[in-house]
Amino acid sequence: MTDTVFELRRYTLKPGAREALIRVFDTHLVETQEAEGMSVVCQFRDPAAPDQFVWFRGFADQAARTGALPAFYGGPVWARHGPAANETMLAWHDVLMLKPAAPGSGFDTRGLERPPPGTADLEDGHAYLVAVHHLAPEASDSEAALAAKAAADAARATGARVVASLISDRSENGFPRLPVRETECVAVTLLRPAVPQAIPALEAALRAVATGSGRAPDIARLVPTARSLLR
Repeated sequence: MTDTVFELRRYTLKPGAREALIRVFDTHLVETQEAEGMSVVCQFRDPAAPDQFVWFRGFADQAARTGALPAFYGGPVWARHGPAANETMLAWHDVLMLKPAAPGSGFDTRGLERPPPGTADLEDGHAYLVAVHHLAPEASDSEAALAAKAAADAARATGARVVASLISDRSENGFPRLPVRETECVAVTLLRPAVPQAIPALEAALRAVATGSGRAPDIARLVPTARSLLR
């Protein structure tokens, strides 16, 4: 089944703690989450922010999310490895709950195989960009979808591949233990630049997309961890 609900999770970590979190996450918290009915789509380092860890996960729908999260966070794997993960973090509540901006614009991971434990990290520099365009909190889903389309079109004009085009899912958070930014209205685009040399043009094109909020988009260059499904 194709996922229809996603989380973009951005953690602020204690100085120097990112590699410790990645070791715990990639070793113990990938397949074990998926066993409870969620998808660990991709996890990243942000080279410009050494104390940030960024990842996306997906769920079939809101009912699946509401069932999967308590099963995992109330289960034995998190009881064993959660304290080590939490020990690395200063802030873990920067979370956007999202849905596809248009039919078929979510993550398509069909045919992808996750690298096994022990796989080396990539060495080809910045592999992905994520752009978060902000709209007024009261903006409609239709307005958010138009902003998402504008961002995707601008990115494609530079030769980039749109990996996912998402907008805020303002459904009630079915697992309040993990808060989300419920008052936000955003369009989130994950992109693969055509070549590293195209990144400045891609960033400029994304910044030129107007959403009416008066707020500049948040853009980050991201490198997948060794076990990210998206590489």
